[in-house]
Amino acid sequence: MPIPSHLERDSVAFPRRAVHAAMADTDTLTRFLIDRTAVRGVHVRLRASWAEVRARAPAAPAAERLLGEALAAAALLCGHLKAEGRLSLQLRGTAALRMLFAECTSAGTLRGIARSGPAWPTDFSLRDAGPGAMLAITIETRASDQREPQRYQGLVGLTADTLDAALVDYFRQSEQLPTALLLAADDRHAAGLMLQQLPEAGREDEAWERIEALFGTLGPAELLAAPAETLLWRLFHEDGVRLLSRQPLAFGCSCSAARVEAMLAGLGREEALAAARSGQAEVHCEFCGQSYRLERAAIAAIFAQPRPLGPEPPGLQ
Repeated sequence: MPIPSHLERDSVAFPRRAVHAAMADTDTLTRFLIDRTAVRGVHVRLRASWAEVRARAPAAPAAERLLGEALAAAALLCGHLKAEGRLSLQLRGTAALRMLFAECTSAGTLRGIARSGPAWPTDFSLRDAGPGAMLAITIETRASDQREPQRYQGLVGLTADTLDAALVDYFRQSEQLPTALLLAADDRHAAGLMLQQLPEAGREDEAWERIEALFGTLGPAELLAAPAETLLWRLFHEDGVRLLSRQPLAFGCSCSAARVEAMLAGLGREEALAAARSGQAEVHCEFCGQSYRLERAAIAAIFAQPRPLGPEPPGLQ
């Protein structure tokens, strides 16, 4: 099938040698189309940003691997945002995994954290998150003509053993788009590859089945080891791959003094002032380690100012 015209205008050729050095860089999000099919894709490979997250928020080894997969997944899904914003994956459990949060912004910044319980099974699956555990995908976008951000949230039932399988189920049920997804992480890299059939393409089962079969030959070890250009050429060179864009990714935190003040305002005057019994309150960001100290008088001044309309940001997130 020919490439849709609105995508072809923004795309460039995919000469293997010309882009080899650029695409070999880590911490990159790569968007692409598979020629002669109606399939789009996103590839993510992280190294420096993943090292930053691990250093700032250490967890049990298995929890770290799941966090790395969640970071790669957040970047993959954020790659489809059509406006300025951010996308997060958040899971709260009651057993081995207490909390997991991974976020990517349209600007290419990543952050995340995981908290595990005392007993973490070596063969952990998402089902071990505990009864009632749920994975939430939250998208927050702000168009240039909008004053307040628009928030959308989808819930993913944890009926699959792995995060990538759970997300594939989500796309099939919510967007009804054929999707293939593989995530992997170790102590050096986190990576992900996602393919989807274009919504406007109609049904092209034969082409999708062929591409999905080629995707099925990819394993976690190769996904972690190979840069995007090498991987895409190996899998889909017979159909051809058209590169749409590459975006650098890096660790970054969105905490700020303004968000801390908004969080304290959300607590209410009495509770916020109680946090400063010793003369000042200290708020510590778990994502980046930044500490914010506010004197009692500064906290009182927050409540003396007019409150803005609209929802306050949830804590430091």
